[in-house]
Amino acid sequence: MHEASGSHWLDLTGKRLEKVRTEGPGLIEFCGRFEAVELWVDPDPNAQLTLVWLLDYLRHHAETASKLTLVQADACIGNCTPEELAGWRPSAVRTQNDHLVAASTAWQAYRQPTPQDWFNLLGADLGVLPQLRQSMLELLEELPMDATGLGATEMRMLELIAAGSAGPFDVFPGDNKRNKRRVFGYWEVGALLDGLAHCPEPAVAGLDEGPFTLEMHDDAIVTRDTSEASWSSLRSAGFWQDRDFSRHNPIHRWWNGAQRSITPPGVI
Repeated sequence: MHEASGSHWLDLTGKRLEKVRTEGPGLIEFCGRFEAVELWVDPDPNAQLTLVWLLDYLRHHAETASKLTLVQADACIGNCTPEELAGWRPSAVRTQNDHLVAASTAWQAYRQPTPQDWFNLLGADLGVLPQLRQSMLELLEELPMDATGLGATEMRMLELIAAGSAGPFDVFPGDNKRNKRRVFGYWEVGALLDGLAHCPEPAVAGLDEGPFTLEMHDDAIVTRDTSEASWSSLRSAGFWQDRDFSRHNPIHRWWNGAQRSITPPGVI
């Protein structure tokens, strides 16, 4: 049973599958209606995590797994129009047991309470999933660095702010943007920026918007007002590459389902 829009995995597939959607089938039941199933996978880390989770799940459903073909692209499929995809048509690879084993190995490593097993996989042969290793590196780069206590996306935002004349819109990642980091989504990056600006000893000044919470996400009026034109200019508030943010401010990081927090002495 599902009532709210978006609560079932087929809710966002459009009117073409409306009849099937209302029947509420699970993934395995849905795939069982077809002779072949293609998985088109973007190269970004979130898509790669979804891929290994999905293959790990399908590994235990041999009939469905035998129908699978993988389309693993070098560019973001989701940004292409149907016409562009029809002309591009990246190569498809029949899913073999090697794909399923590699995905299961990666997924089990990611599910551990610390990133150690994920890091250890960098030396493993996961070539059957060609975009996975880069995604593994990018996820690890978002962990707090020894010298600063900040991740790669936070550091890139500080670099852009230090260069001058940057508003929040300018430091968010995206297509044709100077920030090319791609681990976090829009609202997650907003939360990171909020954490740099609204803390005991801020690294960023001039951020009037926020906090970037679920309430802000759901507030259509606030969302419309949070535009490039209305956002103020940001400026560096003192912290930079040679200073440890975590010595002055609490930091919180999630790895899979586990949160790790560091609170400096005397900081609440």
